Amino acid sequence: QVQLVESGGGLAQTGGSLRLSCVVSGRTISGKAMGWFRQAPGKERALVAAINWSGENTYYVDSAKGRFTIFRDNAKNTVYLQMNSLTPEDTAVYYCALALVLNIVTRPGDYDYWGQGTQVAVSS
Repeated sequence: QVQLVESGGGLAQTGGSLRLSCVVSGRTISGKAMGWFRQAPGKERALVAAINWSGENTYYVDSAKGRFTIFRDNAKNTVYLQMNSLTPEDTAVYYCALALVLNIVTRPGDYDYWGQGTQVAVSS
């Protein structure tokens, strides 16, 4: 049974930072692409950042560029999302996801396993 467990969410102030972690069990993340999505109230789930199997290639949505960093530690079967310069617009539930492919994919339907999500709230 594959499980993805996110942690690190919480309340931050505008301009603050949070680091999200996603620990995967039941399957190695080696050789697999990973992604972080978020869903704000009343909005669809959307990709924030993605990383390929090796960590050499990453993808960010425009709003995350320069502020967020996705990285992975295959030895720990964990993927991270470092979020800096947070704004209230970053408030959402953040989900990590695993895709059974090598290279970056961007659509929710491209991912095969999902975590339960971790809430991030940014106060103004």
